[in-house]
Amino acid sequence: MRQAETFRPKADVIGGLIAVSLSRSILNLACAAALAIPAVAIAAPLIALDSAVYVETVKPGKGRMLQPASRLNRGDRVVYVVSWYRMGGSGSFTVTNPLPRTVYYQGSADGEEEVSVDGGKHWGKLENLHIGSRIATPEDVTHVRWHVPANDAARGSGEITYSAIVR
Repeated sequence: MRQAETFRPKADVIGGLIAVSLSRSILNLACAAALAIPAVAIAAPLIALDSAVYVETVKPGKGRMLQPASRLNRGDRVVYVVSWYRMGGSGSFTVTNPLPRTVYYQGSADGEEEVSVDGGKHWGKLENLHIGSRIATPEDVTHVRWHVPANDAARGSGEITYSAIVR
């Protein structure tokens, strides 16, 4: 019995050394991976987005005005302004926005967007998309996206605007 009791602590120490050795190997791999990640992230654009929502109103004698949206009513025309900032990297990138269910899409300022009517599975120009056998309508749009080409991305920042109507 004494030998078994003496042997057991040695086995625990050996097991502990193996565990420490494995833990160090895993830690070394994790550190190596962590060091590699920033290099990959720098190669691809690192983008920050900010957005604001405005209500478009028409005032006699003043024309159309945008006011920050504090309260929305059915039928209000809202304008979304998505600002992007390139924080690092280079090349082109894509900005994708899901639309809240409380609005339906109207259009964007530049007309270069693609839309989805199926939750982002398929993309295209609205006039080319179908739901079943019918042509999709603005009310069907679930997502909108823009491809920002490398030459525009090189500016470092930009804005994308689109409008919608509150349901």
